[in-house]
Amino acid sequence: MPGSEPPAEAFTEDALLGGRVRLTQPREGFRAALDPVLLAAFIPARPGETVLEAGCGSGAAFLCLAVRVPGVAVQAVERDAEMAALARRNAEGNGAAAMIHAADIRTPPPLPRCDHAFANPPYWPGGTPSPQPRRRDAAHEDAALEDWVAMLARPLRHLGTLTLVLPAGRFAAAAAALRGAGCGSVRLLPLWPRAGVAAKRVLIQARRGGRGADEVLPGLVLHAADGSFTPAAEAVLRGGAALP
Repeated sequence: MPGSEPPAEAFTEDALLGGRVRLTQPREGFRAALDPVLLAAFIPARPGETVLEAGCGSGAAFLCLAVRVPGVAVQAVERDAEMAALARRNAEGNGAAAMIHAADIRTPPPLPRCDHAFANPPYWPGGTPSPQPRRRDAAHEDAALEDWVAMLARPLRHLGTLTLVLPAGRFAAAAAALRGAGCGSVRLLPLWPRAGVAAKRVLIQARRGGRGADEVLPGLVLHAADGSFTPAAEAVLRGGAALP
């Protein structure tokens, strides 16, 4: 009946960071994989700082960050009210200090000043969207990339970081959006599927008011020739190590 709780079988119980994060997420639609774990590993947060995630989904990225950096205070915005409620439950289950706002990133609630902001935003402005609503919302732009960056930059302190994970083909658009929002000193970290293979994903980070030189970092090779994770990738994905 309308308004009733989804059945328990609509969700799965999963583990990230070698079991240090327990994540309940929908069985169908967009599901957390490598991107939120890698995103969280690239954020240079310290205990006691405040971080902001836009489009948090079930909370995978901010939970990985909170486990790696105990004592961070999380603010998060998620448009899907059911996913926002799920993120709250996941935060409580993992002992994370998190305030989850059910709101659109184009009309966010008042947010406190924060030290770091991040997102795994919808990345394709065109193409054929998935018929599954949550998968479509996760992959295909409704709000433009510039809207995501502007929302994240607004509450950032001077020299606070803004970090995105995106397909490699969108790094130029992301750099332009970051500069348009007053963020500079751009750092690009390629994520290579295997050695010698072009990166499919990149991590891109800038600082609010940053004036330093841009950097291309050494990057991370995810898989060995046999398909297993490389030791460096294992350290991040299962050991909770930071990037770079």
